[in-house]
Amino acid sequence: MLRQIADKRRWLVVGLVFIAIVLNYVDRQILALLKPTLQLEFDWTDRDYSHMASAFQFAAALAFLGTGWFIDKVGLRWGFAIGVGVWSLAGMAHAFATTVSGFVASRAVLGAAESIGTPAAVKTAATYFNAKERSFVLGLGGIAPNVGAILTPLLIPLMALMWGWQATFLIAGGLGLVWVVVWLAVRIPEQPNAARDAAAPKIAWSSLLRDRRQWAVILGKALTDQVWWFLLFFMPDLFHRVFGLTQGTLGLPVAFVYFMAALGGITGGYLPSYLMGRRGWTVNAARKTTMLIYALLILPVPLLVGVDSAWVAAMILGLALFAHQGFSTNLFGLTTDVFPARIVGSAIGIGAFAGNLSGMAMIEFAGWSLDTGRGYLPMFLVCAVTYLVALAAIHLILPRIVAVDEEEDGEAGPVLAH
Repeated sequence: MLRQIADKRRWLVVGLVFIAIVLNYVDRQILALLKPTLQLEFDWTDRDYSHMASAFQFAAALAFLGTGWFIDKVGLRWGFAIGVGVWSLAGMAHAFATTVSGFVASRAVLGAAESIGTPAAVKTAATYFNAKERSFVLGLGGIAPNVGAILTPLLIPLMALMWGWQATFLIAGGLGLVWVVVWLAVRIPEQPNAARDAAAPKIAWSSLLRDRRQWAVILGKALTDQVWWFLLFFMPDLFHRVFGLTQGTLGLPVAFVYFMAALGGITGGYLPSYLMGRRGWTVNAARKTTMLIYALLILPVPLLVGVDSAWVAAMILGLALFAHQGFSTNLFGLTTDVFPARIVGSAIGIGAFAGNLSGMAMIEFAGWSLDTGRGYLPMFLVCAVTYLVALAAIHLILPRIVAVDEEEDGEAGPVLAH
């Protein structure tokens, strides 16, 4: 009986992890969606806003180096609760900020705490599920960011119009604190594979940095993640600044763009599997051909500067993020192809660190470009070509992708993007 109860409760744990990642994206996007209101109230410059977004990126990048260790040291139950609690309080602190430095500090704490999400989700799958079940659980986790990115622009602008921007920050953060109470109320015994994974040999990052395969991941993430972070923080401003959408009307096109991004992630997983399984293609041919297709799909993004309709812009941006998520899914897939399962987490962590730093650089570049009157075109040009450059770099470093022997090294499941 106790075993059956534990089995049911572990799926409750999965549901709570899913909700936490959704809330993660609510707190992450909220400042971008409220930017038109806050910029008017506090007279921010675009560089002020870019500094806030950069503080989030830099803090998250640094924290990513230690959150995996923290969750292992403290344990999943309390480690995840502390992370969600801190990021929720940091989100609520935005309601009391009145200066640029206040918002910067709140964003920095939020970014550092939110980095707990990915290692906590992966540890949940590794602790409570066997290898076959784990792939499905991590796949669900990969959907959560897109759900959050779709729901947030639909809800946050309306909440701000009804109750004000301070109440919106307080409500969004308060939901996280409610989550913490529920999470701590759920008790489930750890599974045997938790002890096995804890006993697995640790991998030094220094040894990975001497590996050509790791540099393919680093360059791939650094060159492409900047696009995701730039659009995450500046897309609502684009619809407001260029197309004149108000706080209450920009939510629908932004949600549509992230709906397209979710479809890109789904197709990005299906296409290489189809090419390898049904067509008999090699891993090398399937991965690189798929990545090339997505790299070509994002090329039209500079056309945004010449369109007059917000919905035409949403379709172009939707295609861009469709392409990004398809490419990103295959970049993660490439990582699981070339590294054994016991190393994948470290390899992804290093790549995510590089991606966060490049995202910070792109955000600062955007603030400079907008403040100096150059507009969005320079960033769109970078977005258009960077995926082809990334694919070229990957091909030069890994002329032939060779999958690891899964029977020897263990199954590597999917991982969470961003």
